[in-house]
Amino acid sequence: MMVPLALMILGVLAAAMAPRLMTRSDWPDREPVLALWVWQCVVAGVLLCCALAMSLSAAAAWEAVRGQLFGPAPRVVVEAYELQAHGPWAGALAVLLAGGGAWTAVALTREVRGARARRRRRRADLLRRSPLLPGEERSGDRLVILEGDRPEVSWLPSSPPQLVITTSALRRLKGRQLDALIAHEQGHARARHDLLLYCAAALAAGFPQVPVFAAFRDQVHRLVELAADDAASRRFGRMTFALALVELNEDRGVFGPGPSQLAQVQHRVDRLLAPAHRFTPGRRLRMTAYAALVPAIPLLITFVPGLSALT
Repeated sequence: MMVPLALMILGVLAAAMAPRLMTRSDWPDREPVLALWVWQCVVAGVLLCCALAMSLSAAAAWEAVRGQLFGPAPRVVVEAYELQAHGPWAGALAVLLAGGGAWTAVALTREVRGARARRRRRRADLLRRSPLLPGEERSGDRLVILEGDRPEVSWLPSSPPQLVITTSALRRLKGRQLDALIAHEQGHARARHDLLLYCAAALAAGFPQVPVFAAFRDQVHRLVELAADDAASRRFGRMTFALALVELNEDRGVFGPGPSQLAQVQHRVDRLLAPAHRFTPGRRLRMTAYAALVPAIPLLITFVPGLSALT
């Protein structure tokens, strides 16, 4: 019964240490796509530790679960896990972890429903601000132009997705600057950043005391913007996109003194104007592989006893 304990210790260490290591490093700003991959691997590793520990604890506590989990496995494999030597804590741990899994599903469902409600309200607002003329039919166009005094360019994830641009943005942004902002929003849509944001928000809301989930939510909000910035700047140039960001946000108090809800914009502009050196392709490949090992380690810990018993 040491395997469930080892999995829980590994999950706790990853949940506590990963946020400190990631937030203290400066490389995620240089490689936001790689950083998003690392964060996803860490979170997947923590969740996998909990799921595997729950399964083995339930198998130790209840014979019915053990039969379903191991099935036709040889007796020597079952004996390698020492399931008979469990204490009274095995059932309690399994129930606790199962409750956490159910609560995760509830939080994710609640987040998805909330996101859908927000999209419905936004679509209703779009219909109100851009009503159909007599005899006109809704065609499901991907581009919606609204009258507005504030320059805004945003992507509404719906079916089909819609790009929303205000007339103020059309007047202020010309040529490649507008194209760069559209490319930024298209980068969000292609990478399905909305799904990643839903999952991060659900985990953080469901388990606010777990450091890795709260940090995952905060970092995802920042990194998806940097990733979309890079996608746009690769097509239209860093200077063009930086100027577009300035034109879009200069009237919102972003670049002045004092706190601002859009304080990230100034950092994004500075990052575009003074880009740091990116990793070499080889280093990016190595870090991608190392991150993939994080969710693989719980699997190795789980299956090593059984594989060893067969050899």
